[in-house]
Amino acid sequence: MGIFWSFLNPIIMLVMYTFVFGVIFKSKWNVDAARQGRFEYAIGLFAGLIVVGFFNECLARAPTLVLSNPSYVKKVVFPLETLVPIALLSALFHTLASFIVLLAFCFFAHLTINPTAIMAPLVLIPLVFMTAGFSWFLASLGVFLRDMGQIMVFVTNIVMFTSPVFYPTSQLPPIFRKVIVFNPVAVIIEQFRTVIITGNPPDFGVLAIYTAVAVLVCWGGYAWFQKTRHEFADVI
Repeated sequence: MGIFWSFLNPIIMLVMYTFVFGVIFKSKWNVDAARQGRFEYAIGLFAGLIVVGFFNECLARAPTLVLSNPSYVKKVVFPLETLVPIALLSALFHTLASFIVLLAFCFFAHLTINPTAIMAPLVLIPLVFMTAGFSWFLASLGVFLRDMGQIMVFVTNIVMFTSPVFYPTSQLPPIFRKVIVFNPVAVIIEQFRTVIITGNPPDFGVLAIYTAVAVLVCWGGYAWFQKTRHEFADVI
């Protein structure tokens, strides 16, 4: 079915989340729970999964990006650093497909599609820089430490369950709210929900700080990749 597969998975997952959390568990997000229907929790959950899904997909693939292309390392003069942007573009396409499914679901469920949803790509841009930095670092590290692929299975699960995906940050005790900001996707998930669900603009001050950190991570990951790439051929 070609490109349709990219839309089929988020459609099935969104239907499942709506049934399980909206119909069976009747989960609610906040103090306005009495005014919430069966779809709101599933929408908030799915919005969080879109963000963490992009991040985890890139991190899961990163350790094998160089290992899976040994001919590019040994026989061909190839800009290996472009493997990371290519993987990011692939993950971004899946993210776009999930975002379209989310908006379509809101439309058919007669839920309000807030005009601020158009700012969702702006919220994701800093995460792209952050993810690129981690991906370059892991792509290099995966060449020297072959178990990184297995390690990232645990890491991505930890990232998802320590992110405000299944719950809003406001439900956490104050001490944990200070800790969760160190999760690389927590801030973006909250801002992503803000523009899509609540209809408010993102906190540009928070995004500015996150962007500054993300650019540093991106630069550090790229610098590490470039510094170690001359040893790839010897190891592979």
